[in-house]
Amino acid sequence: MKHIFQQGTDGEAPVLVLFHGTGGMENDLLPLAQIISPASSVLSVRGNVLENGMPRFFRRLAEGVFDEEDLIFRTKELSDFLDITAEEHGFDRQNLVAIGYSNGANIAGSLLFHYPGALRGAILHHPMVPRRGVVLPDLSGVPIFIGAGENDPICSPQETEELQTLLREAGAPVEVHWERAGHQLTRSEVDAAAMWFKHNFA
Repeated sequence: MKHIFQQGTDGEAPVLVLFHGTGGMENDLLPLAQIISPASSVLSVRGNVLENGMPRFFRRLAEGVFDEEDLIFRTKELSDFLDITAEEHGFDRQNLVAIGYSNGANIAGSLLFHYPGALRGAILHHPMVPRRGVVLPDLSGVPIFIGAGENDPICSPQETEELQTLLREAGAPVEVHWERAGHQLTRSEVDAAAMWFKHNFA
C-alpha cells in the first residue's frame, strides 16, 4: 500500500496511523497529526481502491452501502500491511492510534471490529457502523474518540449513537464530540480530538 512514514521525536508516543476520506491522499491528514501529537511517528496510508479515480479503502455499492465482502478483504489486507510496515520501519505494532476521516474512519472502525489488539486507540471523524450482526472483540482499555456533525447528511446522529453503543458494549471508553455542522471536518473538532488524545495518551 502506498504510504508515508515520518519518524517522530518521541519513541514512546503512540504511532499515529492516518486514513484519508474518499478522494483523499496520504498527505491530507498530516496536519492533523501535527496538531494531535507533534512528537509522534506518523504512518499515513493511501487506500487501495479507486472509485471513479478517487482513492478509497474499500468498495461501496451505493452511498452509505458498503461492499461487505470487499470491506472484510481490505481490512485483512490493511492489518497485514501494518504488521509488515511495523517491522520495516521499526515501530511498535502494539502502540498504534488511528486517525481516520469518513471512509478512512470506517476502515479504522473495521480494524477495531475484526482484529483484537489492532489499535491502542482511535480518533474517528464522521464514521459509520462498519458491519452489523458481528461479535466485536474485547475493546476494554481501547479509548475511542468520535467526531460527529449534528447535520451530517452521510452519517446521521442515529448512526453515530449506534456505533457508540456497539463500541461501549465491547468495553471501549468512547467520547463523542458533536459539532453543529455537516460531514466536513472542522478545526474545533480536531482541537477536541487533540485534547482527548492528551488526556488519554500524554
